[in-house]
Amino acid sequence: MNDAAYTDHPIYLAGRWVDSPRRLEVEDPAHPGRLAGSTYLATEEQYEQAAQAAVTGFEVMRALPTYERAAALRRISEGIAVRRDEIATLISRESGKSIRDAGVEADRGVLVFRLAAEEAERLGGETLPLDIAPPHKGRHALTRRFPIGPVAGISPFNFPLNLAAHKVAPAIAAGCSIVLKPPSRDPLTMLVVSEIIDVAGLPEGAVSVLPMDRRLGDRLVEDDRFKLLSFTGSPVVGWSMKARAGKKPVVLELGGNAGAIVDASADLDWAVKRSLIGAFAFSGQVCISVQRLLVHEDVWEPFMERFVAGAEALKTGDPLDPATDIGPMVDAGAVERTQRWVAEAVADGARVLTGGTAEGLFLRPTVMVDAQRSSQVCSEEAFAPLVVAFPFSDIEDAFAEVNASRFGLQAGIFTNDLAHAWRAFEALEVGGVVINDVPTYRVDHMPYGGIKESGIGREGLRWAIEDMTELKLMVVAQPG
Repeated sequence: MNDAAYTDHPIYLAGRWVDSPRRLEVEDPAHPGRLAGSTYLATEEQYEQAAQAAVTGFEVMRALPTYERAAALRRISEGIAVRRDEIATLISRESGKSIRDAGVEADRGVLVFRLAAEEAERLGGETLPLDIAPPHKGRHALTRRFPIGPVAGISPFNFPLNLAAHKVAPAIAAGCSIVLKPPSRDPLTMLVVSEIIDVAGLPEGAVSVLPMDRRLGDRLVEDDRFKLLSFTGSPVVGWSMKARAGKKPVVLELGGNAGAIVDASADLDWAVKRSLIGAFAFSGQVCISVQRLLVHEDVWEPFMERFVAGAEALKTGDPLDPATDIGPMVDAGAVERTQRWVAEAVADGARVLTGGTAEGLFLRPTVMVDAQRSSQVCSEEAFAPLVVAFPFSDIEDAFAEVNASRFGLQAGIFTNDLAHAWRAFEALEVGGVVINDVPTYRVDHMPYGGIKESGIGREGLRWAIEDMTELKLMVVAQPG
């Protein structure tokens, strides 16, 4: 712990800063034995205080005028912008994300809270004519969205700011209170952001950020005082939560096994450049990371030659070094699992063109071919710097290959054939189709989410706000 950058972060409990007897030390994954900082796991009593504060805070939040919610969100956005470099460094230190990617994430946090302010200002309803038949003469209707109630949010380790912001910001915009469980591996980022939230002018109880153990996290899922659960994480955990959540609506943004198609007409230089980023950014620990790469046989050899060379040229090292492309994986278990899957695929006939080896938590970018479709590197979510490539001859076969997965988050296709682009949109069984870019592409205001085992509901500020509100109808009759 002899590190000048080490900081102890208290829990943010409904406008108060508290600690507990249960200390949580956060290790820097790039430097085993070095701490990025520490915080505390909430106690049972602190959980109860946060839940009750969310209930009482909601009564204030629901009455808060739009301009006050929007102003608070803008202050949070501006506060993150002011502390951007500090936050990016902390993201890098506690998650192992390269400082370049951590800076992008901090910038996205600025954007998410600003967009939430804008969406709060245009949250409205519509009018409906009801006089569509003689008995309904003199009647019309209005709709309006009302905040659903206290929200329970659970966010993952791979985007400790951005994916948490996609729960906190829309909750504030909708007029809801929220209790957020940040990831235990890297909770410090959102506790620093809580310092900004604390001075944004929100009512007491509007936001709590509570690191919790699994037992208290399960209680958060099942607690009927929360009227919506928003979870981002693994499919196994997410679907289990849905089964235990009771009557409350559940929004799940879960894992993927994303496919990217390189058509014969594709711009190969662009396709290679973007596929390298899509496959290996943050060591592939992104739910829309390129895992399956389908390349037309006419361009197979030139594409693969460039792609493998590009993978080998990526720099692995200290995430705080601006030249680093690939940092560490989240833990030793993730490295061991990935290497085991690679070995099993090789035993079944697959070939490793590059990578597959590791030094500590640093797994080299790995490219494989000739893998069996049933192998885990093809059928499961790798969540690692791992790509399995296949040639194809017919575009419909490529679509079928992408669809031959129980996951359906996003897919990408590189093509200059307009018919193939439109056909991809129609045929691919995913929540989002990206033309001439990787499935890893996301802008924070677009509706983002999956089908099949990749989840239910959509994130993106407008759509998340809709989930966090309830539509109410008012019918007006003119007497006479």
